[in-house]
Amino acid sequence: MLRLTRAATASANGGDGKQGRSGASMSHYSVFSLARNALRGPEAWTPAWRDPEPKSFYDVIIVGAGGHGLATAYYLAKEHGITNVAVLEKGWLGGGNVGRNTTIVRSNYLLEGNAHFYEWSLKLWENLSHDLNYNVMFSQRGVLNLAHSDPQMDAFRRRGNAMRLNGIDAVLLDRDGVRDMVPDLNTDNARFPIYGGLLQPRGGTARHDAVAWGLARGADSRGVDIIQNCEVTGIRREGGRVTGVETTRGFIGARKIGLAVAGNTSRLAEMAGLRLPIESHLLQAFVSEALKPVINTVVTYGAHHLYISQSDKGSLVFGGDLDGYNSYAQRGNLPLVEDVVTAGLSLFPHLSRVKLLRHWGGVMDMSMDGSPIIGKLPIEGLYLNAGWCYGGFKATPGSGWVFAYTIANDRPHALNQALSLERFATGAVLDEKGAGPVPGYH
Repeated sequence: MLRLTRAATASANGGDGKQGRSGASMSHYSVFSLARNALRGPEAWTPAWRDPEPKSFYDVIIVGAGGHGLATAYYLAKEHGITNVAVLEKGWLGGGNVGRNTTIVRSNYLLEGNAHFYEWSLKLWENLSHDLNYNVMFSQRGVLNLAHSDPQMDAFRRRGNAMRLNGIDAVLLDRDGVRDMVPDLNTDNARFPIYGGLLQPRGGTARHDAVAWGLARGADSRGVDIIQNCEVTGIRREGGRVTGVETTRGFIGARKIGLAVAGNTSRLAEMAGLRLPIESHLLQAFVSEALKPVINTVVTYGAHHLYISQSDKGSLVFGGDLDGYNSYAQRGNLPLVEDVVTAGLSLFPHLSRVKLLRHWGGVMDMSMDGSPIIGKLPIEGLYLNAGWCYGGFKATPGSGWVFAYTIANDRPHALNQALSLERFATGAVLDEKGAGPVPGYH
């Protein structure tokens, strides 16, 4: 029922049914179609995507109907004309990390191997609603990283200058600038004094559910089969290459298989006989009751690791550190709840009586250097999209775009060439924090 409800909710933008080249239902959403369908009544609404039975063979199978998997399928069809594609999801569409995050979008990276990739992703975000004909509610309200010491201000100057040299927007604020931008911030008596901050004005937030629904609708309209409740239980190989996947709905053949399953990456890789430099960790996120506007940007707090923003509905959306142990569970524990709330109140003490509405956990695929892995695997026809640590949501369109290119052309794009698995063998790691080969520290 949840799967059908989500599909119906996604279609509530309103639309006129048309037939695509594959027979998939296509609707153009606009104010006119919204008004027309409102007058026709509930029976006028059509599903935003189909619920097909799996075929026996596909050119490409993408495992995982989260943001990255759906974006990959969408760009395979849109950019490369590959439409005989299936996206397999063990549960319901968008039930994983794409719906379990704090919705932050940014590209404020220091190292070039990350900076150009995330900046391309941010540029795709800026036009994504128009591209999909679906409002993903992307709000460029800015992302502000707070600094708490003179050395941290020096580090922000370095990162900001590197960003600007790479064509990425960055503004260094002093303490007064931070106070002017976020008046309710505790700048006078904070546990860790606020010296200033690094602002990326083009950063912001997007609605995570809308991103999943919009990408699913866009992929489906181009002929992609999105198959829910279809868990992959094995990867079949013959002569050094993949030939398909075993699933709870039978064997499905494929020329190429892309893995985009976040915290379950290690499980899927083991099915192909591979051990990857990835650990799975639990990360919680939180939502408060709705309030009048109090925070008009995204604020991140490195001294105690907090990131917080306010949604369009008025709820505060925030998160913090990992729970500190390996886990595949999508639920968190109370000590971390207390830790994150304490960090939030040290910045915004006037929120102490605000009620926590709900919280949830996502399973993070933490790489050894804190940067993602997008590229080919040693088995022919098998491709990997993983290792996103804290940064998976903001990379959604860029990840799908370069992963689709890699699968279609059997080679990485220039934007993800530095993000290959081979970097761990050559030593060309991309460690933004300098934390070393400890996944939980990134």
